[in-house]
Amino acid sequence: MTGLVAVVMIFSIPIIAIITSHFESQSKRKHKMIKDELELEKLKHENFKIETEKLRLELEQMKIEDSSNKTNVL
Repeated sequence: MTGLVAVVMIFSIPIIAIITSHFESQSKRKHKMIKDELELEKLKHENFKIETEKLRLELEQMKIEDSSNKTNVL
């Protein structure tokens, strides 16, 4: 019985270390993935702001052109 306990103790420590190492590496990968997703969302938001500003300027330009065309017609 004592031999069985000794064998279980000898093999359980490395197995626990392997499992712990696996979970640690999984956590690091997940952290990196979340960090990359956050950076992607920041870039998407910046792109959205730039496109919105561009469309606003285009609309403003169209209004200016439209008003100048109306004054030329009159």
